[in-house]
Amino acid sequence: MGPEAAGLSIALTRTSAIAHSVGMRILMLHTIASLAVAMPAAAHAQKPSKGWKEIGKTSAGNIVSFNPASVKKSKGITSATLQVTFTTPTTVGNDKWYLSRHEAMFDCAKHTIASKLNVYYGDPKATKVVKRDVIKIPGFGPAIGGSMAQVAMDYFCK
Repeated sequence: MGPEAAGLSIALTRTSAIAHSVGMRILMLHTIASLAVAMPAAAHAQKPSKGWKEIGKTSAGNIVSFNPASVKKSKGITSATLQVTFTTPTTVGNDKWYLSRHEAMFDCAKHTIASKLNVYYGDPKATKVVKRDVIKIPGFGPAIGGSMAQVAMDYFCK
């Protein structure tokens, strides 16, 4: 790797790096929401894992649950770890996603959500991580109707 390639990340200004980061978070949230909404439901849906409380289903029938031990409230923000169990495993690239887990924050006063961590698993028992996204600077935005984010916001922001 030449010095030009090695210095590419150094060449980004702080402002452009932040703008890129915010844009990627928005794209990631919309991708996650689109997948959760668009995936078809199977006739035999899986149950949420032990220790998870089911709170609803996406418009595609995927099960949305949360870990009750993860819920924390501070300064008007509710944080929780969410899980989406795909009723039919979905193929993304060369991988199959069986379920995903997300560390989410809800600003109920503004009806917005932000994600801090997204992990996708290649098996129903959540032992094989196929994709992991850590969001360094979470950005709040609206939840898309029928998505995991909307199901969770409706539950936590009653």
